[in-house]
Amino acid sequence: MKITFKKSLLTALGYLLLLTTYAQSKQTPIGIDGLTHAHVHGALQNFGKHNAAIQIVGIAEPNKDLARRMATQYGFSMNIVYDSVEEMIEKTKPEGVMAFNSIYQHLSTVKACAPKGIHVMVEKPLAVNMSHANEMVTLAKDHNIMLLTNYETTWYPSNQELYKMVENDNAIGELRKVVICDGHEGPKEIGCNQEFLDWLTDPVQNGGGAVVDFGCYGANLMTWLMKNERPLSVSATLNQIKPEIYPNVDDEATIVVKYPKAQAIIQGSWNWPFGRKDMEAYGTNGYIKALDGNRISYRLRDQKGETNTQLSSDFISFRDPFSYFSAAINKTIKVSPEDLSSLENNLIVIEILDAARESARIGKTVNFSF
Repeated sequence: MKITFKKSLLTALGYLLLLTTYAQSKQTPIGIDGLTHAHVHGALQNFGKHNAAIQIVGIAEPNKDLARRMATQYGFSMNIVYDSVEEMIEKTKPEGVMAFNSIYQHLSTVKACAPKGIHVMVEKPLAVNMSHANEMVTLAKDHNIMLLTNYETTWYPSNQELYKMVENDNAIGELRKVVICDGHEGPKEIGCNQEFLDWLTDPVQNGGGAVVDFGCYGANLMTWLMKNERPLSVSATLNQIKPEIYPNVDDEATIVVKYPKAQAIIQGSWNWPFGRKDMEAYGTNGYIKALDGNRISYRLRDQKGETNTQLSSDFISFRDPFSYFSAAINKTIKVSPEDLSSLENNLIVIEILDAARESARIGKTVNFSF
């Protein structure tokens, strides 16, 4: 099968024009719950920008020293910082709240927002375990709010093109194996701030170490490729390679997710020699590799070598979670159950992570019930 990349690009650009006409029309008032997750920097970079899709109207953060540091860096007033999410909601009336607190605290964010009809987007993963996730789902459904999950890799043009080639073009035939590698040298090694480290390396607040922090990316992407099919089983091995640095959680995780005719190998690590987020998909007719956010390479059965392609950020319909969340709130788009941010996908992600931790604990494969 021959892939015409130019045609693929033109189609995607046309789709982009249709979906992003909303971008300048309205800034959606958004509240921030927590500043301890380092990914909050992406949101705060939007502060005060007139062309941004969101307007940050309030921030809930009890750690005022952390809030003042952020305020100095990004130029927001401490007058919009509140001690609790409940107070922030009452004073600022946001239409949506983005959670940048610990994973354990995602439930409390939804408890505060759902009864008031406020939509929520949490930073990955959805919840610390299935018990929390199920309670969050009940709240979201009872109060008719969207409950979305953000991953950095959702906005990678490379992943979007890989998906298109696998699912829409059937370029590599039937999917057989996906290898997904995510991580870096370690959160302490790369200089994460202490407020982030305090919960990221806590087995209660984070639910684990690398298995959660980076295993969730692979579970999310594989569930996407499998169109929300639940796996047959999960097996996992977790290691503490650096117990002197991370005494309470794993820093190395390998998860094998089995489907009837495919498998995923998910490698999350705080021990890579450098940061990486890449994916390889193998099928009956070839393979595709998303090398990083913007580069792919692929080889099909009738090719003698690899084809390498550099993708522009203009290639995808949404470049960040903020414009996506805004569009969803304003009903410019409808979130599909098969979207990477969807509740349906991310419930399966938590099932996989729970099974991975249990598999590592008992030393056996965990079979899913149907």
